[in-house]
Amino acid sequence: MTIATTAVPLQVTATAAALSLIDRLRAAHGDIMFHQSGGCCDGSSPMCYPLGEFLTGDQDVLLGTVGGAPFYIGRAQFEYWKHTQIILDVVPGRGGMFSLEGPEGVRFLTRSRVFTDDEIVALRTAGRITG
Repeated sequence: MTIATTAVPLQVTATAAALSLIDRLRAAHGDIMFHQSGGCCDGSSPMCYPLGEFLTGDQDVLLGTVGGAPFYIGRAQFEYWKHTQIILDVVPGRGGMFSLEGPEGVRFLTRSRVFTDDEIVALRTAGRITG
């Protein structure tokens, strides 16, 4: 009997448009990072900073990398989103005033999709989520 296994899915990924913007921002600013908190207003959008400018701590979860840039989320927010894959995208408009993409006339946006039951099992088995 063969048991099918599901690879551990990425918890954060990015669209081609987001990856292109990441490349432009990295060329202009050096290494970058992302943080998404659960705050209101700008805090509910993914924010892009020069790497190390935003200090992370015990209350932040590293979801993975997008375009080589680490992507963190606040632990409380992670508890709400842990059953979904976060997809970093770009849309026209003004982003957060402290986020690097602000002058570009676009802003980062997170979209999401709910993980399948098999993906949830794979994430639990890998120790990436509990509950």
